[in-house]
Amino acid sequence: MRKFFVLGILFISNLGMRAQDSKTTLDSIMTLDAYLGYVKQFHPLVRQANLEVNQAQAGIIAARGGFDPKIEVDYENKQFKSTEYFSLLNSTFKIPTWYGIEIKAGFDQMEGVYLNPQNTVPANGLTTLGIAVPVGQGLLINKRMADLKKAKIYNNLSQAERDLEVASILHQAANSYFNWYRNYTEYELYQTFLNNAQIRFNGIKGLIQQGDRPAIDSIEAGILVKSRKLSLEQSRLKLLKSKLELSNFLWWDNLVPLELQDNIVPEKELDKKVENTLKTNGLLFSDLDMVNHPKIKALQNKLEILEVDKRLKGDLLKPRIDLNYNYLSEPEFIQDFNTVNYKYGVNFSFPLFLRKERGNYKIAKLKVQDANLELNLENQVLQNKIKYQLEEIQSLKEQIRIQDQLVADYNTLLESEEQLFFFGESSIFLINARENTFLSSSLQQLDAQIRYCVSNADLFKLLANPN
Repeated sequence: MRKFFVLGILFISNLGMRAQDSKTTLDSIMTLDAYLGYVKQFHPLVRQANLEVNQAQAGIIAARGGFDPKIEVDYENKQFKSTEYFSLLNSTFKIPTWYGIEIKAGFDQMEGVYLNPQNTVPANGLTTLGIAVPVGQGLLINKRMADLKKAKIYNNLSQAERDLEVASILHQAANSYFNWYRNYTEYELYQTFLNNAQIRFNGIKGLIQQGDRPAIDSIEAGILVKSRKLSLEQSRLKLLKSKLELSNFLWWDNLVPLELQDNIVPEKELDKKVENTLKTNGLLFSDLDMVNHPKIKALQNKLEILEVDKRLKGDLLKPRIDLNYNYLSEPEFIQDFNTVNYKYGVNFSFPLFLRKERGNYKIAKLKVQDANLELNLENQVLQNKIKYQLEEIQSLKEQIRIQDQLVADYNTLLESEEQLFFFGESSIFLINARENTFLSSSLQQLDAQIRYCVSNADLFKLLANPN
């Protein structure tokens, strides 16, 4: 009877593994790669990040509208006591160009009894072809040019910020998956150890009935069974919570939320696959392109926007001098260019103290200096974070290797203690102590694996390359 009991103990692990393999074939496995694919494609926050890019592209279209040709028509007529006081028609076609120069064409037709003499034109109307040139403010840069430049930079900025946002969301989702994996593996571990404790308890009761063991052994074995049941129930509750947290990241098309079903399980040996999934395997710091890192690009784009604002503010320090020239002709003689008929003008304005302009320009310069300091600091901080993360991953690999050896050694001690028990040289107390140490070491092994997975996810977030 004793031999049968001890053999049962020795084969518990194998039976547990066979039962676990059989269960896995009946369950559906959701890999980390497939899970992150769902998050990247359907999660609402990822879609919001993509919308920001679309809005920035729409901003470019809006900014280009400042250079659209424009037609202006102004018509005014006054009739009083059967007398036409005046009928005024002013029509203009304007074409803005990049360097603040504006080309325009117009047609004016004005008639009436009480017409202002300066509005007198030929009976068939008056055609004008002209150009307006700012030779001070607005020639090299103006608000139209600045708005379009900033819109293009904002588009690049939104792309970089989108990558940072998506990487952050995937990082959170990956951590939820790791937490689910930890609790699922821990639950299975407690279930296996509960089965072991129950089989041992039944065997002890059989030996007591045979008179081979003292009755106190059944109390000791029973306490372990109750302890394992308590741990299993606590683990079950943690597993349920982690499954619900994981479901927060699972969505389908048309914003349909998904719920993780009970037959869905995580993939096995996650620590051996996480690097390939997150594309962090074999990375060396010397291979990283920090110039094109989304965080650095975002800060550079913000700096470029401030540089455009500084140029625009600096342009306001110049005097405003606008020259305009218009060639005048009757419509039927428009092709007969005659420089005698023209209209030109000069507009000049300049604030005497420039206090407002000088103050705004100084503020713009300080903002550029501040952005430069932030860029240099963030670049150095980011490099140091990535260096540490790469070193941490290598350290955790070594810790996992040592922890695997410890688990194997504690398992050997447990099997040796069971053999001594078979020969009557040990006790159920020592077996339980060995098994508790083996369980604790197994949980530490799982913890090291999870920390390794989390460290890879942290590196993934730092690299911010979700594509």
